[in-house]
Amino acid sequence: MKKLTLVVDMYGCPNRCKHCWLGHMPNRRMDDYTDEFLVEYFKPYFESITYYSWLREPDYCDDYRQRWIRDNEVSVNDKPMRFALASFYRLIRDEEYVRFLKETGVKKVQLTLFGLEDMTNLYIGRKNAYNEILQATDIIISNGIIPRWQAFINEENKYEIVKLLDVIDEQKLYERCESIGGRFKFFVHAGSCDGENAKLYPIRIQKENIPEQLIPYYMGYNEILEEKECVEILSESNDKIVFEPSDDIVLNVSNEMDIYYNYTHMTKPWIIGNALKEDSKELVRRIVEGDTYALNTLRDHSYSELVKKYGDVTSTKVFSLDDYKMYVVNRFLDDISR
Repeated sequence: MKKLTLVVDMYGCPNRCKHCWLGHMPNRRMDDYTDEFLVEYFKPYFESITYYSWLREPDYCDDYRQRWIRDNEVSVNDKPMRFALASFYRLIRDEEYVRFLKETGVKKVQLTLFGLEDMTNLYIGRKNAYNEILQATDIIISNGIIPRWQAFINEENKYEIVKLLDVIDEQKLYERCESIGGRFKFFVHAGSCDGENAKLYPIRIQKENIPEQLIPYYMGYNEILEEKECVEILSESNDKIVFEPSDDIVLNVSNEMDIYYNYTHMTKPWIIGNALKEDSKELVRRIVEGDTYALNTLRDHSYSELVKKYGDVTSTKVFSLDDYKMYVVNRFLDDISR
């Protein structure tokens, strides 16, 4: 018997971020009984089921306190955890929310920026998002929670990311966090290249264009590769592309009850099945055995084959090797699924 984590888009998200690795999906509030239905659907086949009622924005529902209790109640054996994630949308609209975060043991909250006001608003897809992030930062520090700022960099916003260093100094974030016994962290990266972020491939940051001031803050800078290096590495292997489901399976569930692994974005080639339309035994068999359209298709191909078709041997755009693998895999699946 395997462990299962269900991550369910029960309430949607207030943002339309240009970096979202899941991809943009319509917002639709799912029925309240969805949690019980899904747990009962999978329960005969797994020794534990951990249930999360949010897939995109955490706690994006008015009854977030009761929702957290309910997630714990419906989970089987293994309970959900709190992460360094919170809804900045709710932080500045509900003074009780920060108290809830403290009660549930949240000690750090990560907030995402793309530059200064106009750029961050553009990339999050909502007016005033930048000012809300600054306000949320103040709220959590005032309540003893440490903020972490991450910035997604590309060729369009690279110099605005540099300006965030001035904002950090102006806001005295290092000093304020030290005064409450914590350490402020700022880090920069390009993100993966699936979901909405794949659309930004043309402006993906080139390694030589990463501003020098940001190198000390660039996550894993010494390990990042240029695209041409990824192509060279992957061209040398003819091994077939294999994704093997582990003993700890994580599934993303759309608000239409389509089921996906959490490997990458939630698009048609990656659908495993639909919990409303299909027999649970057959769907679970596919999940556990990896018997899906995407995985079966990929087993007949190699990364060397894919980089010959989709790789750019002159490109200095930055990737981790795993992110680049997923980028060429999704280019291929999108092409053959059109």
